[in-house]
Amino acid sequence: MNYDKKYILDFVRTLLEIPSPSGYTSNAISFLTESANKLGYQTAVSAKGNLIITLDGEDNNKAVAMCAHADTLGLMVRSIKSDGHLAITNIGGPIMSTLDGEYCTVITRDERKFTGTILSTSPAAHVYKDSSTAQRTTETMEIRLDEVVKSADDVRALGINNGDFIAIDTKTRITSSGFIKSRFLDDKLSVGIFFGILKYLSDNKIKPNFKTYFLISTYEEVGHGLSWIPSDIKELVAVDMGCIGLDLACSEYDVSICAKDSSGPYDFELTNRLINYAKKDKLSYAVDVYPFYASDVSAALIAGNDTKGALIGPGVHASHGMERTHYEAVLNTLKLVTTYLTHNND
Repeated sequence: MNYDKKYILDFVRTLLEIPSPSGYTSNAISFLTESANKLGYQTAVSAKGNLIITLDGEDNNKAVAMCAHADTLGLMVRSIKSDGHLAITNIGGPIMSTLDGEYCTVITRDERKFTGTILSTSPAAHVYKDSSTAQRTTETMEIRLDEVVKSADDVRALGINNGDFIAIDTKTRITSSGFIKSRFLDDKLSVGIFFGILKYLSDNKIKPNFKTYFLISTYEEVGHGLSWIPSDIKELVAVDMGCIGLDLACSEYDVSICAKDSSGPYDFELTNRLINYAKKDKLSYAVDVYPFYASDVSAALIAGNDTKGALIGPGVHASHGMERTHYEAVLNTLKLVTTYLTHNND
C-alpha cells in the first residue's frame, strides 16, 4: 500500500489552518467538499453541516461507514469588559491552563477577524502576587485584543459582540524525525488520513468491498456530531485520536483499537475483526480502554441508529492541549482502514 505521504501531510497542515470550532465549520467543510470532488467522489452536506462522501462498492447491497470530525475545541465571547478585554466561555473541553499566553482570532458574525492573546486576569509577575499560582478557568482568563480599545464601546465599534467565535492558533509543526505536533490533531489528523485513503483508492482504481460512506461531522466536540447517519449503514467505524497515558498500551507509533470508552463497549465482532486485521498485516497496534472519552459512534448509537460500532485511531499524546503523534501511527491507521474497507468480507 503506497500512500502519498506529502499529500497527506500537506492536507493535514492546510486543514489545521482553517478555523473550525464546533458551530463554525462551514469553511472547513467547503474545503473538504472541494477536495473530495477533485478526487472524483460524490459528496453531499447534511442539514447540520456534516459532509457525506459516498463510494460505490463491489457489492452495494451492504453499506459501511468511516467517520471522523472536522470540528475542534474553541472559545466564544461571553461578554465585553469595561476595559476592552473579552470574557470567554469554552466550546468543548480545552485544558484551560494550556491556553495561557496562546494567540487566537476573534471571528465576528459577519466574518471579520481580529487577533488577540488568551491571558490570565493576573498576567504580570511584576504586578500580581498570584500570577503563577492563580487557577486558569474561563472565569479567570480573558482575551486581550490587538486593537486600540480602551472600553467596551471601543470593542463594539469594531463589530465584536457577545457570541462571537474565538479560534485558537494551532502552532502546527511537522518535524524531520516524523513527529506531527499541533492543537486539534483530534480530529483533523484523522480527516487527513481519510483523504490519504481516498486518494489511494482513486489513484489505484480500487473499489471498497461494499458501499462506503466517509462521514465528516461538525459537532463531535460538543457531543452530537453523528446523531443521524444514513439508515443503510450496517457498520460504523470512528477514526479519532488514540489515547496515551497511565496504564494504556498505546504509543505515538501505534494504531489504537478501543474496546470500551465512557459510553460503553464497542461491538465485539467488529472490534475483533479489526484486531485480527491488525495482527494479519503485522501492524503496530494496541487495544485499550479509554477512561474519559466518547466518539461519533457513541453519539450515533445513543441517538438510536441500528449499526455495529467500533473506534480506532492513531496514538496521540496529550489531548485537548498541545497534541503530538508520529507518522508511523498515521501509516498504521491508513493500513488498518484500507484493509477493513477492501477485505471486509474475510
